[in-house]
Amino acid sequence: INAKTRLIIINNPNNPTGKVLDREELIRLGALLEGTSTLLLSDEVYEHIVFDGVLPQSVIGIPTLRERSFVVASFGKLLHTTGWKIGYCIAPPQLTQEFRKVHQFNVFSVNTPMQFAIAEYLEDISYVKSLSEFFERKRNLLKDGLKGSRFKVLPCEGTYFLNIDYSAINQEKEFEFACSLTRQHKIATIPLSAFYKKATNQQVLRVCFAKKDETLLKAVEILNKV
Repeated sequence: INAKTRLIIINNPNNPTGKVLDREELIRLGALLEGTSTLLLSDEVYEHIVFDGVLPQSVIGIPTLRERSFVVASFGKLLHTTGWKIGYCIAPPQLTQEFRKVHQFNVFSVNTPMQFAIAEYLEDISYVKSLSEFFERKRNLLKDGLKGSRFKVLPCEGTYFLNIDYSAINQEKEFEFACSLTRQHKIATIPLSAFYKKATNQQVLRVCFAKKDETLLKAVEILNKV
């Protein structure tokens, strides 16, 4: 690794779009990088939250990507412990050696009790098999509930976020409309423009459906009246 080494960063499944890169797309990415010194940072924290029969895909499973990739994952998403802020990185030995040089100066306080708790829980991870079904049902609860609204629900293949297009309601910029939903209707959303370096407006908001069913049903009731 040197100062001229290039790095590509991907997020799969993707937040905020909900897009999941399939195996063929990852193979094509591998073909593009083959013969180069480019490294890949793959954020796969939502790897087990995929819907409609989609299988989780990791760059680890692609030979042309495996040896050049850092894979970042999170126990927070996997175990519903986002506030614990504990994750991990998988990389080949030569990259792990370099990663450790940076890591030792960035992480100081991953507390011991939570590490022991996660280690004990991971002795039986059979529940992971039901994680996609659990969140797919919540996605469908929100998506189906908004069919009669003026919002257009955009495709969501993974993660626990749903994007909704409000262009049929008004022409406000995303930030202003998100603020008005919060103030007037007590619904908190995230404007997609928050994910862009340059100012942009697509009239799309991101909604989190990792909530109790009664919370989602209340949100549906409110949004259908907007």
